Amino acid sequence: MNNTFHTLEFDHILRQLEELACTKSAKERIRSLEPYLYEGDVRKSQKDTTEARLIIESAGMPPIASMGDVDDILIIVGQDGCLSAEQLESVGMTLTAVKRLKDFLNRCRYLNTSLACYDEELDPLEHLREQLAEAVRGGRVEDGASRLLRSLRQDMIRMEEKVRAKADSILKSRKNCFADHYVTNRNGKMCLPVKKDYRSSVPGSVIDKSATGATLFIEPEAVASMNSELELLKMEEENETRRILYELTAMVAENREVFEADKRLIEKLDYIFAKGKLSAVMEAKEPQINMERNIRIRNGRHPLMSREHAVPLSFELGDRGNGVVITGPNTGGKTVTMKTVGLFCIMAQCGLHVPCEEASLCMNNQVLCDIGDGQNISENLSTFSAHITNVLDILKKAGPESLVLLDELGSGTDPAEGMGIAIAILESLRQCGCLFLVTTHYPEVKGYAEAADGVENARMAFDRETLQPLYRLVQGEAGESCALFIAKKLGMPDAMLLRAEQAAYGNLKPERLQEERGGKKKKHVILPEGPRIRKQKEEKGIQKELAVKFTVGDSVLVLPDKKTGIVCRTVNEKGVLQVQLQDRKIWINHKRIKLLVAAEELYPEDYDFSIIFDTVENRKNRHQMERKHQEGVEIRMEDE
Repeated sequence: MNNTFHTLEFDHILRQLEELACTKSAKERIRSLEPYLYEGDVRKSQKDTTEARLIIESAGMPPIASMGDVDDILIIVGQDGCLSAEQLESVGMTLTAVKRLKDFLNRCRYLNTSLACYDEELDPLEHLREQLAEAVRGGRVEDGASRLLRSLRQDMIRMEEKVRAKADSILKSRKNCFADHYVTNRNGKMCLPVKKDYRSSVPGSVIDKSATGATLFIEPEAVASMNSELELLKMEEENETRRILYELTAMVAENREVFEADKRLIEKLDYIFAKGKLSAVMEAKEPQINMERNIRIRNGRHPLMSREHAVPLSFELGDRGNGVVITGPNTGGKTVTMKTVGLFCIMAQCGLHVPCEEASLCMNNQVLCDIGDGQNISENLSTFSAHITNVLDILKKAGPESLVLLDELGSGTDPAEGMGIAIAILESLRQCGCLFLVTTHYPEVKGYAEAADGVENARMAFDRETLQPLYRLVQGEAGESCALFIAKKLGMPDAMLLRAEQAAYGNLKPERLQEERGGKKKKHVILPEGPRIRKQKEEKGIQKELAVKFTVGDSVLVLPDKKTGIVCRTVNEKGVLQVQLQDRKIWINHKRIKLLVAAEELYPEDYDFSIIFDTVENRKNRHQMERKHQEGVEIRMEDE
């Protein structure tokens, strides 16, 4: 599928058209449909669609059959094979459909359309159709297909009745020998269900037995001879049936060329009428086709939008120049407008009607478009890279007979550089002579379009009161994104709007934002509504200061008891430290401690205080663990 078809959603149009076709061939043709490049083909295809629409609205839907297995039938006939009764019946139904379509087109002659004249080319092969209708029905050869077949089938019925009557008489005469009182058919034989113990009492051949082996299904000798006669009758009936099938297949083979021609014409008409059905569904009109590179649309709507929601589009391109630059607010309809124009051109060139009041559309050798962000992670392409890659490829292909559609030109990068690139692309398009339609937000691009020959500005209308886009295109005027206006209506402060306007349009005056005193910028703080976060209060530094005042090893006086001790743990965040007394360790507030002698005066540098504070067991364990890992050994720290 052409990538442009997918981008412009023409593939959705083709799927709708395919659903309206009946035959497999017409559906395949629709799936591969592409714009015609010869003017005569486009005009002929448009005329066919118009006539099909007229016939549908005047006489109703044409009776076109699906012809599901006709291709297989023609292959068998071409290989001198024999058609089954079901296949011959399908041939008869197809010929009946040919006759109905022929009669339908004949009734439409009063409309004076060339499409109705195709009835002359349809041949329902009346003799073959009638022969098939008499010979096959319900997937089998009818008794009346030949006198011999009728006679054989009547003899078979009589013989089957005689066999059953004989079997019933044996069943009634020896009831004690049988497991059930019924006659059954096993392996094509009329049999009786005989108890195993009574096998010798009923002479005959064992044809089958039950799952348990207790019941034998026996064909009695008296019945066997009759069954043999019945088998002979069945063989003769089968041979006669096969002879009739071969005879009817030969008749189809003799008319194969006519049958194939009927099939091709039905498929062609199916394709044409599918286009007419789509035109009726869309309430579309036949567009005029021109070769003057002009596009004119009056009150058109996107084919995939409902009539109730679509805003009519009126658009012109080619008379006043070869390019249009559309500006306006986001979600204002710029992209839909662009897609509508491109889609109309492709549909018209494929022979399809377009939904509008009136349209004159030129032929294009190709429709080239860059719509959507095109971002590709697997190929490491950003939005801007994808755009530029596509646009450069388009510029290589574009020529005087091309239509180019570019959305959000120059977007995805630094605004100043993007604006410059956008203008450079527009100039290249203008010089190559193609028709082009682009959308943008850059004000400089609007200025370029206003100054350049052959390029016209257009804008999407916007309701400033309701802040709603109107989706209506206004040509000849440059639009604006309306972002500042929307922001103001939504409550943005004037100071912020002023700054935004100055930054956007190059009139930024920083001195207005400075204080008169000292030239420093004035900082405006606007407290937001809603919840506030709270900062944790800083500690007063007690722990840090006391950690310096009292260190491990200091000799201190514990008040008010005036006991002497040694600091073994420094002050924590609660202002409490641990002191080793003569008989125990205690935790005590730093306010009840007085420094007597600092540790640095009592002990040498790098003194091991564990000699004082650790138990003998802890010191031993610590020593062992420093040498190697000791499983299950632990050092217990005393809190008191």
